[in-house]
Amino acid sequence: MPKTISLFLSLFFLLPVQAKKHFEWTPALKEAYHKTLSLRFMEAEADLAKIRRTDPDNLLILHVENYLDFFHVYINEEVTEFKNLEKNKDRRLEIIEDEGDKTSPYYLFLQADILLHWALARLKFEEYSTAFFETNKAFKLLTANAEKFPKFMPNKKDLGILHAIVGTIPDNYKWTVNWLSSMEGSMEQGREELEEVLNFAKKQDFIYEDEIFVYYAYLMLHLENDNEEAWKIINNAKLNPADNPLACFVMANVAMRTDRGDEAINILLKRPTGKQFAPFYYLDYMLGLVKLQRLDDDANIYLQRYVDNYRGRNFIKDSYQKLAWHALLHGDPTGYNKFMNRCKSYGYTIVGSDKSALADAKSGDVPAIELLKARVLFDGGRFQRAFEVLKGKESSDYLSEKNRLEYNYRMGRITHKLGKHAEALSFYQKTIDMGRKSPYYFACRSALEKGHILEELGRSKQAKAAFNLCLDISPDDHKTALHQQAKAGLRRLK
Repeated sequence: MPKTISLFLSLFFLLPVQAKKHFEWTPALKEAYHKTLSLRFMEAEADLAKIRRTDPDNLLILHVENYLDFFHVYINEEVTEFKNLEKNKDRRLEIIEDEGDKTSPYYLFLQADILLHWALARLKFEEYSTAFFETNKAFKLLTANAEKFPKFMPNKKDLGILHAIVGTIPDNYKWTVNWLSSMEGSMEQGREELEEVLNFAKKQDFIYEDEIFVYYAYLMLHLENDNEEAWKIINNAKLNPADNPLACFVMANVAMRTDRGDEAINILLKRPTGKQFAPFYYLDYMLGLVKLQRLDDDANIYLQRYVDNYRGRNFIKDSYQKLAWHALLHGDPTGYNKFMNRCKSYGYTIVGSDKSALADAKSGDVPAIELLKARVLFDGGRFQRAFEVLKGKESSDYLSEKNRLEYNYRMGRITHKLGKHAEALSFYQKTIDMGRKSPYYFACRSALEKGHILEELGRSKQAKAAFNLCLDISPDDHKTALHQQAKAGLRRLK
């Protein structure tokens, strides 16, 4: 018996010890990652297949695979594809957890990043509870990783965004977050973390460089209300819209949100085409929208192309509404009615613009031509043209309460952008007084923009009151986004 045990132990210790799989950004894997972010999916998948044969123990393969799945799901918004690819999530997490090197900073980071990608994808399919709990789990993993590896920049990339977002959650929702999760943070904390990563990326070879520029630009845009800084940041990034559809989307999106309609059109017209790129029909929607905002005759071509080709969920109703507007602005009331009926019948109501479009279609109210024209011109950054359309009109010129309310709101927004602050504040106050109890978003947005003007003028106490007023108004549409911006304003003034 002792000889048997001795022989067994000898054989056991002679067996090779299985090494933990590693995390390494090889040149081949970097290339696959960049092709994925360029939506060259077929090339990226071919590269990954080769890497699996030559470097099978590199767990960063799973990281790039997850990016591929995420972009497939996020861009296409197809339920069947989502369900099929979702099965890969748990398999990847299990492999990393069981076989990954626990001493590597990528060990916890990769698990968290995979969870965050799927949480974001779930929002497209209204799986909010699962997305929330996955985000909370990712937050815990990132926090634990930050304690082990405080200088690990990829970790700060994800954690910075989460800290900033948590810091802007309105107080009436914060108790739920505190009760159900461990997430905490502030906008200031998130901004500092992202700035640290951004500065690092400017000096070092950082694989996530493009991502961090985009994240920081959106932070400036949505949470800091600093349009010019957002535009500056995105233009300093090494994004090439002529070579990358995703870069085209990001740059055009920031241009649109910073009142640069002509720049957005120029960027979108540069979009690369060809079989090597995955279809990205949302760029057609964007181009149709910005052309409508310039009153271009051919705007409807791109909007129609979007609804004809896209099989996803979002912006279908909104596209039909915009096609209806195009028809109305071009003297075709029959076309307007046709497209508004399609708005009622097709698409989903997940995003705010689709909800607004459906409510508009159901109301049966036909927009006043000059209010509609001023709206689209304003949305494209053509403020003086919009002002000329409404110049000489009065709110009393309109019969319906909605149109009187919208007139004051539009004039407030236009004079605000033209730098006429006293006039803008007056129009915003009229909108608030008239519409704070109405279902429309005009009064809520007016309170927010009033806060922005007062903040810019250094009248902090009054600005806080305006932001708090925004939080007290609950319109049917856009409430969450408007309240988040008001909360961000209060954080800036704290």
